[in-house]
Amino acid sequence: MIRTVVEKILARASGRSGVTAGDVVEPRVDLAMSHENAALVIHQFSEIYRGTGLDMRVWDPSRITIIFDHRTPAESAKTATNQKKVRAFVGEQRIDKFHDIRGDRGGICHQILPEYGYVRPGQVVVGTDSHTTTHGALGAFAFGIGATEMAAVWALGTALNVEVPGTIKVILRGRFAARVCAKDAILHLIGQISAEGANFRVIEFHGDAVDRMPTSGRLVLCNMAMEAGATSGIVPADEETRRYLREEAGVSDDIECVRPDEDASYERSIEIDVSDLSPQIACPHRVDNVKSVDAVEGVKVDQIVIGSCTNGRLDDLAIAAGILRGRKVAASTRLLVFPASWRVYQAALKEGYLSDLAESGATILNAGCGCCLGVHQGALGDGEVALSTTNRNFQGRMGNPDSEVYLCSPAVAAASAIAGAIADPRKAG
Repeated sequence: MIRTVVEKILARASGRSGVTAGDVVEPRVDLAMSHENAALVIHQFSEIYRGTGLDMRVWDPSRITIIFDHRTPAESAKTATNQKKVRAFVGEQRIDKFHDIRGDRGGICHQILPEYGYVRPGQVVVGTDSHTTTHGALGAFAFGIGATEMAAVWALGTALNVEVPGTIKVILRGRFAARVCAKDAILHLIGQISAEGANFRVIEFHGDAVDRMPTSGRLVLCNMAMEAGATSGIVPADEETRRYLREEAGVSDDIECVRPDEDASYERSIEIDVSDLSPQIACPHRVDNVKSVDAVEGVKVDQIVIGSCTNGRLDDLAIAAGILRGRKVAASTRLLVFPASWRVYQAALKEGYLSDLAESGATILNAGCGCCLGVHQGALGDGEVALSTTNRNFQGRMGNPDSEVYLCSPAVAAASAIAGAIADPRKAG
């Protein structure tokens, strides 16, 4: 059979010789991830065992990872109590891939999984978070599920009733101009096909621009594939995938790269020449309301955020620090920086990026999700405008429905912090 990457992965995980889009399968799960919402999964998991008289045990503790990131440190008694409940469960079930609130091991779930080598090409990865799509950057089929579905995975080790998605092929060609990056490419794509343009599909990324792209950029593409409605994004594994897993994640065992067949059938193919791409901005209140930076240049900004599972990695902080070094954040603007993990934080500290950012006037916060989801740190005031490197700008996303959020790259964020308004980083010197 001639197959796409997701068809190959699901065929193998389901023990079948082949599958095609539309088939319903129950694949073996290689990794199951939750964050603080594991407290809800635990409740659902206990319901499965209620009245059976059986000991409550997960199917394979080595394949479960739980990471505190959305509300760290806890912002309320309720959150703290739920985190306490999860810690107890982790101990009882002997789950080793647990990342608590620590300065040597913590961070955002979608950074921790690749950083620690938990995700490998060809795996089936499920997570109780919509941006689990991120991990397709390493050649896995990674998708979000609900708490009840995750409870079933914990019990059985399989994902139930998974429909094999069709695949859209996106080809990125050319070379990015200075201060234009993967974030601009994915925003442009979402603006082109809409927030529903890839509903229940996989976006498979190809092209020489992707071939040259480091894993950090590929993570951005797959992270935001979800914002086009995709079930997952996938970058077929290659030598860059091997390099990242060997050199940065410390993986020493075999790495098998699952690639699509040359004549694989795609529902649709889209080509984008990134050479002509300008910095892109997603305007309120939709991720697909995308415009070139010149169309919104000069919009006053109250708060700027650099970080998140989308753009909180070391190279993101390096870009921002390079623009802000020796300059000051505008007096009318707040700049918040949330590194994606404590490893990133420590590396940025060693390289001097955090010092550069702090000296410019930025507030450096702990590694975590911060204000991205609007429940913890950095909420917006009535009528305020934010510019953020995060992945969503829905009304109320940052905690206040009477505010506006624009999305951008780290370069745009840094240049705009200096100007106090949306600015083109190509003009920042």
